[in-house]
Amino acid sequence: MAERLGPAAPGPGAAESEVLRRFRSFATSALRRGEPAAPALDGLRVHERRAEALLGAWVEAAAELTRDADASALRQALDPLLRHFRSALRQTSAGRRARGAPRAKRRAVTAAIDRVADSFFALDAETGQIVDANPAAGSLLGIARDALLGVDALSFVPESRRDGWWIELDAVSEGAEPRCFRSRLRDAGGHEIAVECSVTRFATRERTLALVLARPR
Repeated sequence: MAERLGPAAPGPGAAESEVLRRFRSFATSALRRGEPAAPALDGLRVHERRAEALLGAWVEAAAELTRDADASALRQALDPLLRHFRSALRQTSAGRRARGAPRAKRRAVTAAIDRVADSFFALDAETGQIVDANPAAGSLLGIARDALLGVDALSFVPESRRDGWWIELDAVSEGAEPRCFRSRLRDAGGHEIAVECSVTRFATRERTLALVLARPR
């Protein structure tokens, strides 16, 4: 998982790691019994979209550890269990709270962002946490887009460039005009990518977001 996801991999004590542990126990029990029982999801507080992306990555990582002849059989065995577990996760109150109430306006905005060719990141200007991203951002960093949610964006920035990103985030927090800057990002495999970025401010009642468009140069 760490090799596949790089900085987006959950830490040992993260809530998402507990989701993965519970899915592993659920899948093991279901395969032994021949039928799935109700997954144990009590007490979980996770971002549903990120958790689902990490579950998919876990299955792929497990398949990669098997022999080629067994990988397809493993995916076939785990696929219905993964669907069952994801469905149960969506129905939990924790999942609904993390996801938030569906809104037509938000869905329309998300659909528009997803069609943008450049990589898009919505960052919490105070913490640098990735609040949202589009598929192009996931492709740029070599990670499924939803696996980026809740991750520290600066973990994908080389150490020598992080001060520059904080300068931009601080400027956004102070209400500065849109800005442009050049920097570098580091993908899940550790490869650096030179990017040209533009950043604008978007303030909500809860927090200030830095909307960053990054284009490889």
